[in-house]
Amino acid sequence: MKHAILSLALIGVAAPAAADGYAPVKDEQTFVSLIQGKELRNFFYGVRLNVRENGQIDGSAVGWDIAGTWSWEDGFFCREMSWGGDPIPYNCQLVEAQGNERLRFTVDRGAGDSAFFRLR
Repeated sequence: MKHAILSLALIGVAAPAAADGYAPVKDEQTFVSLIQGKELRNFFYGVRLNVRENGQIDGSAVGWDIAGTWSWEDGFFCREMSWGGDPIPYNCQLVEAQGNERLRFTVDRGAGDSAFFRLR
């Protein structure tokens, strides 16, 4: 059950790349400027993440801790994490921003499912 919740919370549901106000984040500097000092939240799944400038990730989802690392590679956000001690495999994701308020992460370099977060 925990893995099913994790999949929904951290991967999300498929969303077409449409003219919905999201624009690709193409470089690490822009990404860092968006996340700096902010928490990424998905209220529906209770996810709270801190993606830190130093390459660390920490937070929680549905009462279990999240920890991991990230890097920026070839225009993609690449991360490896654990959730409540269970590994979440390495994956590189397309990042898109809707202004300074929302981010969308799409797994498999933009070819897979998406997760949406508010920046707080």
